[in-house]
Amino acid sequence: MMLLGVYGVFAILPIFVSGNPALMGILIIIMIWAIVAGHWDLIMGHAGVFTFGNVAIFVIGAFASGILTINYGISPWLGLLAGGAIASGIGVLISLPCLRLKGAYIALLTFALHMILEPFLKSDAGRAIGTGGGQGLLGIPPLSVGGYTFSSLNLVPWFYVILGISLASLYVIYRIVHSPWGLAFIAVRDSEPLAKSAGIDDYRYRVIVFGVTSFFTGLAGALYAHYIGILSTRVLGLDLFLLLMVMQVVGGMGRFPGALLGAIIMTFADESLRAAGVYRLVIFGAIVMAVVVLAPQGIMGSILRDKHGGSSRMPKLKLPQWMAQRGLGRGAGEEKIG
Repeated sequence: MMLLGVYGVFAILPIFVSGNPALMGILIIIMIWAIVAGHWDLIMGHAGVFTFGNVAIFVIGAFASGILTINYGISPWLGLLAGGAIASGIGVLISLPCLRLKGAYIALLTFALHMILEPFLKSDAGRAIGTGGGQGLLGIPPLSVGGYTFSSLNLVPWFYVILGISLASLYVIYRIVHSPWGLAFIAVRDSEPLAKSAGIDDYRYRVIVFGVTSFFTGLAGALYAHYIGILSTRVLGLDLFLLLMVMQVVGGMGRFPGALLGAIIMTFADESLRAAGVYRLVIFGAIVMAVVVLAPQGIMGSILRDKHGGSSRMPKLKLPQWMAQRGLGRGAGEEKIG
């Protein structure tokens, strides 16, 4: 399986590069971005919900864990779970009105969360809950195990913890995509009337996917906060938003694990292009244009097309009995699900 192969290669890299803190830092960031991009792709590429609020959910998880560990002294490990849980709760609350809408209106409403979050974190209300206002959060405690505290002087423990969490997170995506839930997501995405006629509650399934993706995105934000040690609202800038979007396009939207491949390629490209300054986004735009023209289904789409004889779709999955009995997957709908 490609997922295990990629993570297996990453698992042995510290043997060769542990003495290079800059490269180790890039590998750690790749693992974090893989979580965020992967779960964004789950909700947008697989479930067909065009949401632009994932970076905001990431930041909510980061600030939640930072505030709880700094102001209330809870363990950073519990902070990770709390950050994910709080982000998931907010994601579900946002989804309830959003999913009554369609198409671009969902994107606009979720992006509104992104736009209002920064002024809120800097406001008096934000300071009241411990966000630090414009200064942000300083001195966020790192993870620790027993008497050992993780440090930037040795990034190998950080790498393996984040690698494990990233692998578990993407494995959850794999299980969802290859489960009846995943088939329901694809059915709703490709033919909502057909899915409804088969008895699939599209609203319920989409609320569930909002909750799942928000939890892991918030967990990634909490990991980021404890790894970096400081947190400001600058992470809400468009740079990260566009970078994560480009990862999905380059990797292949709705083609697991395309977001992982996109995270690897674009994180290395982002670090390599820092010297380009303001032209970095211009180069990113050129990369996206090239991918759209040369490989419109992304890298993973091209791999699947070569592997499955010209089809860039995921391989066909066997329908669960309850779906087959209701007629889902027959005729025109069969191609869409496969």
